[in-house]
Amino acid sequence: MTSPRNAAVPAPAEAVAAPDAIVPDTKDWTWVLERPCTDCGLDTPAVAREDVAGMVRANAEAWQAVLAGDEEGLRHRPAPGTWSDLEYACHVRDVFRLFHVRLGLMLDQEGPLFPNWNQDATAVAERYQEQRPKDVAVDLAAAAQVLADAFEQVEGEQWQRTGRRSDGARFTVESFARYLIHDPVHHLYDVTGAGA
Repeated sequence: MTSPRNAAVPAPAEAVAAPDAIVPDTKDWTWVLERPCTDCGLDTPAVAREDVAGMVRANAEAWQAVLAGDEEGLRHRPAPGTWSDLEYACHVRDVFRLFHVRLGLMLDQEGPLFPNWNQDATAVAERYQEQRPKDVAVDLAAAAQVLADAFEQVEGEQWQRTGRRSDGARFTVESFARYLIHDPVHHLYDVTGAGA
């Protein structure tokens, strides 16, 4: 869904998609910073920056319930070109990791340019579909906790520090926090159908 790009979760350039590969999402999802998402229902512009850490933890807890399901069911793709629940969970785990790296860059550097990350190449290279759901659950919870803790440490003028993607999208830490939370909320909706 989101197309942030960063080397925090590297994918080899030679990764080749399988015939049933997911069609890459090339949409610019930064519009969620301006209006509510009509799919998942999250009113991203109304999210209080201080609430993001708790929302990350709550989202991670909801993924634990998803990943406790039947392993075969978790690997099932509901339609050609659509990720399985397991693949979505792997993506969310890696988004939590990615955003922790990017948050660190924003807090440590002046207006950093985020290294690129290709979410679709990563899914193939890291074999999301073959990962063990129990391991993904543990890793997703850990990544969420680290990210939530990092957001809880942000204070005062740090919320206005900036960073940018290579596609020209620019964020403050505050807008970055709001942009982040839409991704796992939306993907939980993709999997469960339950909106924000």
